[in-house]
Amino acid sequence: MIKYEKYLQTHQSRFVNELLDFLRIPSVSALSEHAADIHRTANWVVKRMKAAGIVDVYCLTTGGAPVVYGEWLHAPG
Repeated sequence: MIKYEKYLQTHQSRFVNELLDFLRIPSVSALSEHAADIHRTANWVVKRMKAAGIVDVYCLTTGGAPVVYGEWLHAPG
């Protein structure tokens, strides 16, 4: 078994649970009552990006939904 396949198999349950947590947030909406959920989703994405090792992660405020931006510039070459 290839190393990444072993890692995916070992952590599959955690990955599925994290995805389900994300999907439970009612964030796809134009309704103002879900504005807090949209921001909660953006914060969820920021947290996961940082956990993945992306150092420069920003949640940018806009006139509407927030924008999450991150960059990882540490690849060799």
